[in-house]
Amino acid sequence: MQSGGAGARAFQNARLQKKLQKQAGAVISAAATAYGQGRYAETEALCRQVLQAIPDHFDATHLLGLCARHGGRLEEARQLLERAIATDPRSHEAYNNLATVHLALQNFEAARACQEKAIALKPNFPPALAGLGNTLLQMNLPEQAIEMYDRAIKLKPDYTDALCNRGLAELALGQFERSRQSFERALLFQPRHAEALVGKGVVGLELKHYDDAESALAEALAIRPGSAKILAQRGRLNYELQRLEPAVADFEAALAISPKLELALRGKAQACLVMGKTAQAMAAAATLIERNPRSETGLALMGFAHSNQGEMDAAIEYLDRALAIRPDYEDAIRGKIFLQDFRAEADFAIQQAVRRDWWDLIGSKILRRPLPKRPLDPEKQIVVGYVAAEFRQHSAALTLLPVLRHHDEANFKIICYSCSPSGDEMTAKFKSLADAWVDAWQLSDDELADRIQADNVDILIDVSGHTTGNRLQVFARKPAPIQITGFGHATGTGMPTMDYVLADPVFIPQSARHLLAEKVFDLPCLNTIDPILEVPPSDLPMLRNGHVTFGVFNRVNKISDEAIQVWSKVMREVTGSKIIIKHTLLDDPLVRDGLLARLVNQGIPEENITCLGSSERAEHLRDFAKVDMSLDPFPQNGGISTWESLYAGVPVVAKLGNGASSRAGASIVTAVGLGDWVAEDDDSYAAIACKFATQPDHLAKLRADLPARIAASPAGNVEIYTRELEAGYRQFWRDYCAAASEGSDAA
Repeated sequence: MQSGGAGARAFQNARLQKKLQKQAGAVISAAATAYGQGRYAETEALCRQVLQAIPDHFDATHLLGLCARHGGRLEEARQLLERAIATDPRSHEAYNNLATVHLALQNFEAARACQEKAIALKPNFPPALAGLGNTLLQMNLPEQAIEMYDRAIKLKPDYTDALCNRGLAELALGQFERSRQSFERALLFQPRHAEALVGKGVVGLELKHYDDAESALAEALAIRPGSAKILAQRGRLNYELQRLEPAVADFEAALAISPKLELALRGKAQACLVMGKTAQAMAAAATLIERNPRSETGLALMGFAHSNQGEMDAAIEYLDRALAIRPDYEDAIRGKIFLQDFRAEADFAIQQAVRRDWWDLIGSKILRRPLPKRPLDPEKQIVVGYVAAEFRQHSAALTLLPVLRHHDEANFKIICYSCSPSGDEMTAKFKSLADAWVDAWQLSDDELADRIQADNVDILIDVSGHTTGNRLQVFARKPAPIQITGFGHATGTGMPTMDYVLADPVFIPQSARHLLAEKVFDLPCLNTIDPILEVPPSDLPMLRNGHVTFGVFNRVNKISDEAIQVWSKVMREVTGSKIIIKHTLLDDPLVRDGLLARLVNQGIPEENITCLGSSERAEHLRDFAKVDMSLDPFPQNGGISTWESLYAGVPVVAKLGNGASSRAGASIVTAVGLGDWVAEDDDSYAAIACKFATQPDHLAKLRADLPARIAASPAGNVEIYTRELEAGYRQFWRDYCAAASEGSDAA
C-alpha cells in the first residue's frame, strides 16, 4: 500500500513538473521577446515568476543575469550567470556572457578563462572569438587579439564589431595602413558605425592625413554629437593643425561631459603649455595623476609644466618617473633630451647618453631602407633637401633663410620639406627660394621617405633635432645617402644614420667629439643670421639714466637659479643697476610671479626688475635701446637673441659651459670678435659684467661699431658663411662617391 501510494505521488509530481515545464516554456518565450525589445523590467518579472516555480531553471537564470548586466548590476549579473552555468555547464553562450561581465569588472583573466571555455564548447562561435579578442586587447596583447578577430571574421565576414576592434588592435601595433583597411571594411557593411569612423579618424591623424581625419570625425560626431571621446579626438586634430583655441574648446567640451577623460585632459594640458597657460596645464596634468598615480602621460605633462617655469630639476624628475613606467615613451625621452640642455651638470656625455637612449628604444626599431644605386658624379648639381617644422617665424628659420637665399643655384638644387601646417610671411620667403616645396606635414613617415627617395635627394638636412615637429623617424629610415643635422638644434641626435652635425670648435670642442654619433663639420659659427637692419641706432642708456641696465631677452625656462645668483652678485656690485627680462611667457601671471619670486629670493630688489611680455618683432628689437649690456643665461644659452642684441649694438656677457647648448652664446660672441666677453666660470662672468659697467666710453663705441664688425666676420657675412657650408656639402658628396665607387669595385 505504502509503496503504491509513493508511486502514485511520484507519478503526480512528474505530471506536475511536466505541466510547469510546459508553462515555463511559454513564459520564457515571452521573456525572451521582451528582452529582445529592451523591456528589461518585464523580462525580469517573468523570469522570477518561472524561478519561483522552478528554482534551477537555466533559461530564466541566464536571462535574469543578462538583465542585471544591462542594468549595470555587475556583481549580481556575475552570480546569476555562474548559477546558470552550474545548472548547464555545456552552455557556451552562458560562459561568453559571463565573460562580458568579468570584462566590465576588469577581471581580465577570469573573462579570458570563460571565453576560452565557450570556444572549447563551440569552436566556431564568433561572439566568443571576438570577445576573447577584446579581452586580449584590454590585456595589451594586440597580436593575440588580432588572431581571435581574424578567426571570428573568417566565420562571419560582415562582423563589423570584430572588424572595428581588429582595426584598434592594429592601431595599437602601429600598423596604420592595415588598421585603415579594417575600419573601412567595417564601414562597408555598416556605414554609420561610429566606432569605426572614429578609428578611421585616428588612423588619419597618425598618418598625418588630416583631411581624411577631419571628415571621418565629423561623420562620427553627426551620429553621436554628445560623445566626449569623439570631441576629444577632434580636439587632437585641431591641436595637430595648430588651431589651438578650437582645440582647447573641444577638450573642454569633452571634459564637461566626461571630467576624467584621459585623452581630453592630456590634450588640454598640451595645448595650454603651447599657449603659455601653465596653470591650466598643471591642473589638467594633476587630474590625470590623481585619477591614476602611474599615468605616464600625466607625469610627463607635469614635467613640461615645471619646465615652462624654469624648474628643470623638478621637470626631469617627473619625466624620469614617467619613463620608469614606460621606458619607450617617446615624448618623455624627447623632453628629457631637451631639458638636459638646461642643467649645468649635464655635460656632453650625459647629453649624448639620453640621445642614444632615444635611438636604442625608438630609432633602432625602425627598418632602414636600401638605397637604390645612383650616378656617382662628384661634381654634379647636388640635390639638397631641408626637413623642417620651422619654415615660419622661428629662431631656426632666421638662421636658415639667409643660407637658402645665398645658395649657388647652379651647383645645388634645393627642396624644402615643410613639416608644420602653419605658415606666415617667412614661409612665403622660403617657398620663393626653394626649387621644390613639399607639404610634408601631410605625409606619414613612410610616405615622406618615399618622396625623398623619389626626389633623388643626395644630402638630407634635419633642421629640428629632437624638438617639437621633428621627423627623426624619417631619418632613421635613411632615405638619402648623406644625412646632416644642423641650424635649429645642432646638439647631435644620437643616430648612427645621421652622418654629420654642423657646428664650430667653440660649440662642440675637440675633446667632446668622440661622444657624438655624427662627425662634426666646422662652420665659422654655430649659425648665422641676416643683417638686422630694422634696429635703429641708439645712444647708450646709462649716459641718460645714470645707472646700468642689464637685459635678458630669452625664454624664461633658460633662466636658471645659478644664472640668477651670478646676476644678483653683479647687480650688488654695480650700484643702482636694473634688469629688464623679456619673453612671451611673462604674459602668464603664474610664470611672471614665479620668476619675480626667484629673482627677489636671490637678492635682486623687485623695484629694479622690469618684466616685458610678447610684442611685435619691431617693438621687440626697439626694446634693446633700453639695455646697456645683455646677460646670456646659462647653462642654456641664447641663440637668435644673442645675434639680435649684437646687431642692436648691445654686447653680451657669455660663459662656456659643459655641454653644447651651454656654449652657444660663447660661439656667437667669439665669432664676431668679442672673445673678451666670454667667461670660463661664474666669477669671471661677474667680473666681465662689472668691468665693462664702469667703461661707458668703450660701451658707447661698441654700440656704434658692432653692426660693421658683424658684417666683416665670416660668421656674420652670410655669403661667406654659405660658401663655406656649400664647400662642406661638396666634400661630403665627393667622399660618398669615392666610398661608393670603392665599394662597388670591391663587390
